[in-house]
Amino acid sequence: MFGCLVAGRLVQTVAQQVAEDKFVFDIPDYENINHVVVFMLGTIPFPEGMGGSVYFSYPDSNGLPVWQLLGFVTNGKPSAIFKISGLKSGEGSQHPFGAMNIVRTPSVAQIGISVELLDSLAQQTPVGNAAVSSVDSFTQFTQKMLDNFYNFASSFAISQAQMTPSPSEMFIPANVVLKWYENFQRRLAQNPLFWKT
Repeated sequence: MFGCLVAGRLVQTVAQQVAEDKFVFDIPDYENINHVVVFMLGTIPFPEGMGGSVYFSYPDSNGLPVWQLLGFVTNGKPSAIFKISGLKSGEGSQHPFGAMNIVRTPSVAQIGISVELLDSLAQQTPVGNAAVSSVDSFTQFTQKMLDNFYNFASSFAISQAQMTPSPSEMFIPANVVLKWYENFQRRLAQNPLFWKT
């Protein structure tokens, strides 16, 4: 019914069923993982009005499981990417896996999926830093590059009174660089691929 994917590893499609409506995937060497993808295989849909809450569990310093709600998957949203790298030091949250006798290894984390009513899923609040940024890495790079260029160019700004005439050099007014910077940011926000046209 479910699959789990970690970059650089084989896809896991066989979850351990720990209850009629609860499934877990073991994630070895979890300390070196940044993101995890949870998805439905497409073979069995959720029953009408149901979905799956997705949890991440890692062992605390005493070896006890700390469960944190990441989000959910449904028939209408059959996959999700979660950032787990910042969660390993956070606090646990309420979870449906507490009474389960799940076999654990100290260096293994788990992804848990609990089949629940959609109404119940809508009322749950995932940990804030589990959501993956919707801004892609190219847009982030471009924004950082713009900021860096503007800051670099501005660090050489001098007033007209401070300028010494030098016929072999060209000067660009700082307000022209600022106008370019603002226009580029605006166009990037409207369409990150505008530069391709």
